[in-house]
Amino acid sequence: MSGSQKQARPKIPRRALDGVLLLDKPLGLSSNDALIKAKRIYLAKKAGHTGTLDPLATGLLPLCFGEATKFSQDLLEADKTYEATMRLGIRTTTGDAEGEAIDTRDVTCDEAAVSDAMSKFLGDIVQVPPMYSALKRDGKPLYEYARAGQTVEREGRQVTIHVLQLIACALPLVTFRVTCSKGTYVRTLAEDIGEALGCGAHLTALRRTGVGALTLEHAVTLDDLASLNEAQRDERLQPVDALLSTFPAVQLNDEATKRFLHGQRLRLADVAQTRLEDGRVRVYAQDGGRLLGVARASDGLLAPERLVVTSEG
Repeated sequence: MSGSQKQARPKIPRRALDGVLLLDKPLGLSSNDALIKAKRIYLAKKAGHTGTLDPLATGLLPLCFGEATKFSQDLLEADKTYEATMRLGIRTTTGDAEGEAIDTRDVTCDEAAVSDAMSKFLGDIVQVPPMYSALKRDGKPLYEYARAGQTVEREGRQVTIHVLQLIACALPLVTFRVTCSKGTYVRTLAEDIGEALGCGAHLTALRRTGVGALTLEHAVTLDDLASLNEAQRDERLQPVDALLSTFPAVQLNDEATKRFLHGQRLRLADVAQTRLEDGRVRVYAQDGGRLLGVARASDGLLAPERLVVTSEG
């Protein structure tokens, strides 16, 4: 049978799913590859992730399906928590174990010195982004310059280290826990701590344990996901509003729900039983408590920002 006579392979129907999968990403897989695998397992029509994890990193990677993709940006803005291990005494080209060693120094510090050095990185600090990063310069990612052997000027950026806790110190290896603001490079943090100790360092392991209010507690691996049947897999999906749990909640009556879903601004005094601070809120229908979307409370008004597609909309 010629190629033109071959029957086209039937397309596998895709499913319209709404929810959030808490994935425990494996070592060596990019975030995008993990997303593609999960999307294929679910046969989902629409999916996206909430910020990348390097292939070297493992741990929590929230994946959004359907309507949840509208709110993925909210997790990009959230604080992240990691457990990391750095190796003192060796600097590498990439700041982690994937790079080549470029500097080796003796490690003469002790645990007390490590703890003291780490304490100086709590709070607001300035980081210079690494060359091996996806940040762009003149439209080209920095890692492309780095692979070509070029180093370009990078401006320091302010980030916030909320928690920096020493977990284990078996020199030259140091394991620590860090909770940090968006835009923080844990590789760079490890390098900077190493420089503060006078011996240099690079990251050897990184595991993300928290994103905003989400944790690894209910996360599932790709292998475990593939072993489940369709109903069991669907049960592993968190509701769309799992991404929004840090926002105050507002419930609307039937009339206010219709107006909200048509993009109309509402007077807070008419819809909120309690006083709301200015800022973003999650909005629900009073009847059934279904999520309607996200709005911004400001100057006594509730202004819709992003809406969930519903039968009422």
